[in-house]
Amino acid sequence: MKLYLKRWFIDGMSYLALGLFSSLIIGLIIETIGTQLKPYFDTSLLITIGQMAKTYTGAAVGVSVAYGLGASPLIIFSSVITGMYGYELGGAAGTYVVALVTAEIGRLYSGRTKIDILLTPLLTLLIGAVIAKLIGPFIARLMTALGDFITFSTDQQPLLMGILVSLVFGMTLSSPISSAALALMLGIEGTAAAAATIGCCCHMIGFAVTSYGDNGVQGIIANGIGTSKIQIPNYLRNPFILVPPVIASIITAPIMTLFWPMQNVAAGAGMGTSGFVGQIMTIRTMGASVETWLQILIFHFILPAVISYIVYRLMKNAHIIKPGDQQIMIGEKT
Repeated sequence: MKLYLKRWFIDGMSYLALGLFSSLIIGLIIETIGTQLKPYFDTSLLITIGQMAKTYTGAAVGVSVAYGLGASPLIIFSSVITGMYGYELGGAAGTYVVALVTAEIGRLYSGRTKIDILLTPLLTLLIGAVIAKLIGPFIARLMTALGDFITFSTDQQPLLMGILVSLVFGMTLSSPISSAALALMLGIEGTAAAAATIGCCCHMIGFAVTSYGDNGVQGIIANGIGTSKIQIPNYLRNPFILVPPVIASIITAPIMTLFWPMQNVAAGAGMGTSGFVGQIMTIRTMGASVETWLQILIFHFILPAVISYIVYRLMKNAHIIKPGDQQIMIGEKT
């Protein structure tokens, strides 16, 4: 059972995130760049490609999840269709469930007959369509309701929910589970999405700063622009290295929600500073004003870095965190 939980909720969601990044997220980035540059250049190609990438998100996610779960080629190729249908009825979560179910059931029939080239895509399309039709709308309503609840609760209780949302998404980012996939499945937006972004930023920037002594400039790039997931082996050995970014996340986010609210969308909420997607989506949502840039600088970079470093120094002086505790192997597959 433990193997299946890892397969479904860690491996599967990791590939879900890859599919989302390769379609919806990168499409939004390209479209945003095209829109911002439109007054100065002919960016119609960028805008068109970005829109197409968003349109075919379901296909990309379906294929990526099926591939990640080790499905046969015929099931993977058929997942282009079932993924689109699942996305239409149930969003990213709907596509994920459809791809997961067809990949698992497909292991029972794929490659087992001499008419596999006909039987496998036929059964995959039929099973995927039935799953999407039966479960997709329910999943869509559930995820929408959860996302709306988080968004509403953050607006009503900015202190408590700012802390909670930032904490959960920051911890998720630094775990094997994909924070980007979680944000997109829930569809959170507004101030809640901004708090989630800050939580992720605190972990990435926090680890970038606190691990500088162990990793140097390469560590800043790997943690701060790549992902804080590379610290997983280290915090399994010493969980206390998580404390500085966690404290930064529960302090920074409520300052934002209470005193200087920001906005974001689901596509940027779970990305933090990874590829600067969180910042690009913030600008797309709030506009490229001086105020927006200042908020990004303060809440995404300065406060996460300063708070994390202060806590880190206190813990280092107390010998709770020691030199080498956050050392990573640059380029190591994680």
